Amino acid sequence: MLVMDYMKRSLITASKETSVSEALETLKKNKIRQLPVVSGDRLIGLVTEKQLLEVSPSPATSLGPFEKKFFLDKILVSDVMVKFPLTVSPETTIEEAALYLREHKVGSVPVVEGDVLVGIITVTDIFDAMTRLFGYGKPGIRILIESDDRVNLLTEVTRIIKEFDFPVKAVIYYVKDDSKAKMKMRLDTVDAVPVVKAMENKGLKVTRII
Repeated sequence: MLVMDYMKRSLITASKETSVSEALETLKKNKIRQLPVVSGDRLIGLVTEKQLLEVSPSPATSLGPFEKKFFLDKILVSDVMVKFPLTVSPETTIEEAALYLREHKVGSVPVVEGDVLVGIITVTDIFDAMTRLFGYGKPGIRILIESDDRVNLLTEVTRIIKEFDFPVKAVIYYVKDDSKAKMKMRLDTVDAVPVVKAMENKGLKVTRII
């Protein structure tokens, strides 16, 4: 799964001439926390809600609403934006993007081709991608299998399933620190009992049926 398959392509952006007042209103109106700053279609910066609020008058100030707005209208996005923001490419995998967001503790990141802004990927988009991969909300039965990791283990499992002519819709395979392999499989069937019994007869441990 690649970022290009799940990123948002309809983007809300700001220009470097956008005022802090206008940028804050855009964030509030669209319920977002950061704005890519563009010149034409080129990404030239990024501004976040936190950065904008840091240059805003304190709530304890004696300034009135109109005075605050007048003050914020004088400050431009270009004065506070990050000029070299974190980015990913459309070909970045969803897993890499997830690790990137976690490492840098951000909720979203612009997607660029060269310096051209083509999208934005958020934590929510990544959650959606994982949900689709796992097949939640779709028909079928999910089984969790545990075994000692070995060569051709996945081949053995799929060979058993093939005997029952159950289409496999999704597979997740990972190995724990104790060298135990775990597989989660979504099968297009309403009754997985026969295939589970066949797996157990082959020494495979089915730990859960969902």
